[in-house]
Amino acid sequence: MLLWLLTGAASLLAVVAFAKARRLARRLDRLTESYWELRYEHGQLRARLNRLDPDPSAAGAEPTAAPGVTAFVPLSSLKR
Repeated sequence: MLLWLLTGAASLLAVVAFAKARRLARRLDRLTESYWELRYEHGQLRARLNRLDPDPSAAGAEPTAAPGVTAFVPLSSLKR
């Protein structure tokens, strides 16, 4: 009898854990989607702002990578 009770409790716990994992996965999907939407909107607003008020110091300068922007790093440089 004790084994049946343990089996039932373990099954119930597994169902509850599975339901919670599904809820968390859906929440993560929504948060990820919101992140990318906000990032896209931020880029759009920044481009709009630059059209309205361009930076005079960058008028003839070449565009450079902004600090904090991820850049390509070849794997061969990491093997050293």
